[in-house]
Amino acid sequence: MKTAVNKRVKPIVIFDSGVGGLSIYQEIKQALPYTPVVYCSDIHGFPYGPKPEQEVIERTSLCLNALAEQFDPSLAVIACNTASTISLPRVREELYFPVVGVVPAIKTASEYSEKRCIGLLATPGTIARSYTDQLINDFAGDCHVIRVGSSELVQMAEQYLRGDPVSEKELHRILAPFLEGEQVPDAIVLGCTHFPLLRGALQQISSGIHWIDSGSAIARRVASLLEPTGFDADSVSNDLFMHTGQDEQVSALIPALKNMGFAGVRNLQIGATTIAPHSRGECGGMAINYSRERAS
Repeated sequence: MKTAVNKRVKPIVIFDSGVGGLSIYQEIKQALPYTPVVYCSDIHGFPYGPKPEQEVIERTSLCLNALAEQFDPSLAVIACNTASTISLPRVREELYFPVVGVVPAIKTASEYSEKRCIGLLATPGTIARSYTDQLINDFAGDCHVIRVGSSELVQMAEQYLRGDPVSEKELHRILAPFLEGEQVPDAIVLGCTHFPLLRGALQQISSGIHWIDSGSAIARRVASLLEPTGFDADSVSNDLFMHTGQDEQVSALIPALKNMGFAGVRNLQIGATTIAPHSRGECGGMAINYSRERAS
């Protein structure tokens, strides 16, 4: 089944190392339901957290430049805290459209907290980064901040979208520093875009804690950067999920992607080749082709 797409439509690109950025995708679609989106997951490079910074910068640049060439987007969102904090200066110099990054919502948590005790749940790299130290000093200097770094929670979110159950026992173990100390925060920042995908499970074992992420703020920022006319109900919005992985790494995701509204799944192509072997997997058998039409 062929899907007609207006050649003048410029989609939004959302980029992440895995599926965590789908939490940002959902917020953007709620705010801008008729805006077409190309989501790209660098499955081949996942996870970014343990990688050297220069490797993350190079992969982010490689993927975003390929997406720019193929889709001529209106803007891009780097929906990955790790990639955002280290890659934004490079890609903003290289690309001709706005690039929005994500950062932990420390300021929002500080404004919410009455106990002046907040938590930061992120990857080990993010909680240790000097950028995070600066955010805390700037916006939560009078708060006691409990930092918990977890790579396991990233993997749990990835597998959750692939149909695996969430282990309550493992969540309790990961969250123990927040829940079992002398001070219990009343607000915890989800400092990785993967983590809002597990919000329901997190809330079940943490009564009285407000979980905060930057998704809605990113959606508002994206909306502010789009042309005032935007898109309306007559706009074609068949969203596309791009990836750099193997077919078997994506197949288990297809039911969740289809439920979110994606109509196609493809490998990211660079020139005449692909970053990973070509995949013909699609959601619902639909084919999507966003035509690239660079402004003169």
